[in-house]
Amino acid sequence: MISSLRGDVIDKGLDYVVIECGGVGYRCLATGDTLATLRRGESAFVLTSLVIRDDAHTLYAFSTSEQRETFGILQKVSGVGARLAMGVMSVLQPADIARAVEEGDIKTLQQAPGVGKRLAERMAVDLKGKFPALEATSGQATIGDIAATGNDTALQSQVVEALVGLGFTEAKAATAVKKILEEQNGTTDPSSVLREALQRLSGQKR
Repeated sequence: MISSLRGDVIDKGLDYVVIECGGVGYRCLATGDTLATLRRGESAFVLTSLVIRDDAHTLYAFSTSEQRETFGILQKVSGVGARLAMGVMSVLQPADIARAVEEGDIKTLQQAPGVGKRLAERMAVDLKGKFPALEATSGQATIGDIAATGNDTALQSQVVEALVGLGFTEAKAATAVKKILEEQNGTTDPSSVLREALQRLSGQKR
């Protein structure tokens, strides 16, 4: 079991990072908050969770123990796998997820991509009392800290690809991203566009 990695960041994308340890590059999927703490060419330390499936072994990276613990807790709900858990964590902080579950705040849980009313209700029931006391994460790095691409076409492609990976159709993803880029003329931050697109598309599902 690989529980952590320490090494140099040799590559980073919108939803992944590659960390070289002992001459081996480990590709890890991660949320924007974790990626915001990592810089290409610099040394890094991340906590990890290895998810083994029949068709793939996937590493997920986290900058805090709260993030990794939340990732594991979310998957205790029937119908919530690793990808959906990461989708939830891409729009909600661990403390916000815990609070929403404890208070039965279904609307907050539904902000996450792929989480409809029924699944949100199941999460609130099945996970109640299972989260540790999580303090507010206001001191953590924000998604807006992630390095920008500076190219609208490349930016749009990156965000659309990430949205498709989260379960949205390419057509809906492309339409949403294009509209956001038009409204936020000059933006170069792919992660801020991704977060806005997730909120809008999740709202359409409801």
